[in-house]
Amino acid sequence: MRAIGVIRYSRRERLSRVEFEELLRSAGYDVVAVLEQNREEHPRYNIGKGKLEELKELVKELGPDKVIFANRLTPSQAYNLWKELRVEIMDRWQLVLEIFEKRAHSKEAKLQVELASLQYEIPLVKEAIRRIKLGDRAGFKGMGEYQTHQYLKHIRYRMGKIRKELERVKAEREVRRKKREEVGFILVSLAGYTNAGKSTLLNALAGESVEARNQMFTTLDTTTRRFRLGGKRVLITDTVGFIDGLPPFIVEAFHSTLEEIVKADIVLLVLDSSEPWREIARKFRASIDVLRELKALDKPLLVVLNKVDLIERKDAEEKARLIAELGEELGIPIGGVAKVSAKEGRLDELYSLLEGTLLKLPKYGHFEIVVEDPSKVPAVISFVSSVGEVLSVDYGDVTRVRAYIQTGMLKELTRMGVRIERPS
Repeated sequence: MRAIGVIRYSRRERLSRVEFEELLRSAGYDVVAVLEQNREEHPRYNIGKGKLEELKELVKELGPDKVIFANRLTPSQAYNLWKELRVEIMDRWQLVLEIFEKRAHSKEAKLQVELASLQYEIPLVKEAIRRIKLGDRAGFKGMGEYQTHQYLKHIRYRMGKIRKELERVKAEREVRRKKREEVGFILVSLAGYTNAGKSTLLNALAGESVEARNQMFTTLDTTTRRFRLGGKRVLITDTVGFIDGLPPFIVEAFHSTLEEIVKADIVLLVLDSSEPWREIARKFRASIDVLRELKALDKPLLVVLNKVDLIERKDAEEKARLIAELGEELGIPIGGVAKVSAKEGRLDELYSLLEGTLLKLPKYGHFEIVVEDPSKVPAVISFVSSVGEVLSVDYGDVTRVRAYIQTGMLKELTRMGVRIERPS
């Protein structure tokens, strides 16, 4: 499929031509031209009338299958552009949804993509109905007024069914999550911009081989794996990648997946350190916007600067410093910045940062375990190490183990026949 891309820059929108072209390629388009303009939005065509005339000439000359805008188009703008150009018109979010449709594999991901697509179609169908009443054109996708009204009803009915199914999936996931917490797992969630290397990082931490490609939105399905951190049991979850200006209808459709971030004990925000600082800052801001919308900024947030194998050490240090400063500027409490190479397995800074963060979680407390039966000491120390951290062991008539322990695991510990006290 041949496409002409159109990108209009303004002070109100953070747009990148490189990212837009990457989106087009990810969707499988042969980009024959990209038209750019700097101006505020034109209410009728999004771009100015002069640029529209230039676009008309390009369409005549190159004969593309579609004209795709990097900006969000209103239903009215999409129709006006179609009327002028007589070629299929798409905007950024239709493009993203098209990529999502190709990447969705699980039933849940497919339902989420369908829900987002239907939500996007509603204003388009309403605009078609309005146009019919004005006698302007046929209804949505060539349908008449009655058929268009019926299609709108069908959309709303189907959306209701999808939401009920996703609620069921959400309830099942919540049951699994509670069971994991009951046996002492710490929940860590990977978040961040698409193609930052989240799946590669998950593979490196968990010793797995989850699909990881150098393309946008490789991961739409939630993937959870376990790994051990200094003996402690940790679960790490990879979720759908973010993109600048992620619209509410996509956040809503993928809420059951993105909720893994909300429910996590620690969030790892992954950034690609090999990009120019301006791009890193833009993607950091975009990611923070999504985390804020999800109400996920009330938990420890650690920034992971990935792909440091592609840059000089001095550059990595400078970017880590700038990220910390930008976090302060935005009022975001960052727990630390780890410089890693997931591809090469260079994760020492991340391990150290995670270990230091775990014991500060509200679910941990400082306790002294009194073991009167010497034969139970090895089992007690092993259990405490898996759900906390042993600070000291004093042997005597009784053994006293001082440790940080998950408070939710104290009941399990008392079943081992020990006494638990607060250290004096």
